[in-house]
Amino acid sequence: MSNESNTLKVQTEAKVAAGRKGNPDFMKGVDETIAQAKAFQEGENALNLEQNAPRFELPNQLGEQVLLDELLKKGPVVITFYRGSWCPYCNLQLKALQSRLPEIHALGAQLVAISPQVPDGSMSESEISNMDFIVLSDQNADVAASYGVAWKVPAFLLEHMRVDRGLDLESLNNGNGSILPIPATFVLNSEGRVTWRYVDVDYRTRSEPQDIVNALKAL
Repeated sequence: MSNESNTLKVQTEAKVAAGRKGNPDFMKGVDETIAQAKAFQEGENALNLEQNAPRFELPNQLGEQVLLDELLKKGPVVITFYRGSWCPYCNLQLKALQSRLPEIHALGAQLVAISPQVPDGSMSESEISNMDFIVLSDQNADVAASYGVAWKVPAFLLEHMRVDRGLDLESLNNGNGSILPIPATFVLNSEGRVTWRYVDVDYRTRSEPQDIVNALKAL
């Protein structure tokens, strides 16, 4: 069981609070951008409960093709979309999931993390790629789009990433840097049907690993 004082929500809220203190103007801009996105109900077309998950075939960090159908033959699959190894909120989330991986595996499930990053040699050296779950590259965000969680990133955020953080998303994502996934998580039963999901266009909020474990226990 996770310590309630150190849940992913607590960790992400602490990072947001630090950001508000260190760069209040930027955080205000993020708040306004997210509010606008929510007003347009970004993510409303995301795959819903009881729907069959679109099948996919994507490369891992070694360039090996991984098929969802093959994973489902072994049992339930947890699919989480993340923006990339450069995203601090994604890193917090994936580390939190890594810490609960023994429970996820004990429940017969596999964890798959999908981002638009190119599966090149540098990615295989990253901390994310060395975690004990499956990391896949959705370079054109086609799979994210099929799950209804592809998001055209507002110019405000792209400019911040380029100027303030020195991130060239066009290179990282093979020329498709303006499209990122909404951080979303889906639990699929062994038949590939969605039994639980978490979708929020605010990239600063993430699904709690305990909720994922509970969803797997309910299968």
